[in-house]
Amino acid sequence: MSDLRSSIESADKNHRRRWPWFVLALIVVIVVVVVIVVSVSGGSSSDTASSDNKPVSGGTLNFSLIDYQRSPDPQLGTNYAESLIASNVTDKLLWQDPKTGELTPWLATKWQYNPQLTEFTFTLRDGVTFSDGAPFNAEAVKLNFDQYIKGDAALDIKPNGAPLFPGYLGTDVIDDHTVKLRFSKPLASALQATSFTGNAGPGFLSPNTLKLTGAQRSADVTKVVGTGPFVYQSWKPQVETVVVRRKGYNWAPPALKHQGEAYLDKIVFRSIPESSVRTGSLTSHAVDATLDVGTTDEKSLSAQGFKIISRPVSGTAIFFNFNSQLFPTNDIAVRKAIQLGWNRDAVTKTVLTPSYSVATSVLLPSVPGYVDYSKSVLNYKPEEAAKLLDDAGWKTGPDGIRVKDGRRLAIKTLGINNLVVNSPAYQSIQQDLKKIGIDLQLTVLPIPDYTAQQAKAKADWNIVAANRSRDDASVLNLQYNPQNGNGNYLDANSTGVNVAEVTDALERIETTLDTDQRNKYTAAAQDLLVQKYALVNPVYNPSQVIAHAPSVHGIVFDAQSRNTFVDTWKAGDK
Repeated sequence: MSDLRSSIESADKNHRRRWPWFVLALIVVIVVVVVIVVSVSGGSSSDTASSDNKPVSGGTLNFSLIDYQRSPDPQLGTNYAESLIASNVTDKLLWQDPKTGELTPWLATKWQYNPQLTEFTFTLRDGVTFSDGAPFNAEAVKLNFDQYIKGDAALDIKPNGAPLFPGYLGTDVIDDHTVKLRFSKPLASALQATSFTGNAGPGFLSPNTLKLTGAQRSADVTKVVGTGPFVYQSWKPQVETVVVRRKGYNWAPPALKHQGEAYLDKIVFRSIPESSVRTGSLTSHAVDATLDVGTTDEKSLSAQGFKIISRPVSGTAIFFNFNSQLFPTNDIAVRKAIQLGWNRDAVTKTVLTPSYSVATSVLLPSVPGYVDYSKSVLNYKPEEAAKLLDDAGWKTGPDGIRVKDGRRLAIKTLGINNLVVNSPAYQSIQQDLKKIGIDLQLTVLPIPDYTAQQAKAKADWNIVAANRSRDDASVLNLQYNPQNGNGNYLDANSTGVNVAEVTDALERIETTLDTDQRNKYTAAAQDLLVQKYALVNPVYNPSQVIAHAPSVHGIVFDAQSRNTFVDTWKAGDK
């Protein structure tokens, strides 16, 4: 999957993928199935080990994904493949529990903050090193945050962390094991941000890596050095990335209860864009596990003895973000009619598997402060939708599509093909909206093409369909605040929307860590986005679905539904 890009990210310069996977069809790796265990959908290593089935060291995990790693830089990557791999070559200050959302120690052993939520002080774990031998200390943390958030034009490093840490002033080195992050305004989400494992995450890189240009980091992947349980061995753009076990690693998040190095010797991440080829590679044992399992393949793979594990991607639902300035989505009647004009039960029954669910808000239910709109504006009411359009002056044309002032009710929609559910879900909506006179024109593209088009979305696209993963209510501020992601292109030209009201509501989420008060602010922000101004049409709640051989154990989903492999092992493979 891939989160919606921020305004600081430029269009992907990579060409369309090459298609070298005819070779893969010739590869057959015989996997000896020794034991079968219950799979884990997030949590600790204790879920996968027992007295009769203990983890073993050694072996290679061949893991396939729909996406490919466009850059080996962990602080840059903005698709799922990139953030997943980054989560295994770098570590974070804090670990967020994927079940409870609680923040727990990792590279920071303790932390505190001032009442204004503008200063956050962390005590660093002792004995941690980068894989090139450089010490992980306060100075390394400062160097990382400064470059990650502010960028470095001389090295062609963009400020990739700026959206995650708005208002960043700097990092103070208090002593060798203590740092203080300072912000110009309250940032309640700063703590969760230091645990973030999603796209363009704050994983720590060696000071030696930070001296390299973006091109130099791509030219020699072994020089992209972190503190994580795996280190880069090789990178073939659009084909595969190989990481190997980091010797001497012994600082996994305490919550995982994993001591020492990773079990696996090596992980080979293979990019396989076609769903049928990923499934065929798994059943032929060319790969041991695959992400992005086709919805029609889940049952058949399970029946063949493969394990299916999944976790919803906390953050926003897959959304249709409406362009508030471009005709005809600048008309609130059109936006509300789209919300009411499609059958969510049909999508659930014909498109989604039990691994997914239809969206009932812009937030997933797992995010604190979530509000359920399934009984109100996110309900299938085609007659009400049609009346909204009638009252707004939209008349049915000769081809069944409505017209106003000589212009058709055509909605240009830009989406990504990186999730197996996207296209069929959008097509179901398209069919329903056509019945009430709306022409939903779908363009669902590979990530590089999507990224290039998104850069022109303000002028060219009525809807941008994507999601943003972050297990915190601040994902709304990140995505919709006009000063941040501005997913609706709100400004003085946005008719019928009180931009200041939306901005203030979103920013209030960052002003408190009191759970009750923060939930109230989060609910108020959703009311404006979903209900009052109808700026977003939530579609479905995304999930990461993995199928793996029964010989594979201990794949853990973290709070952003990325996978950590420090606890993963294979039976009978040494």
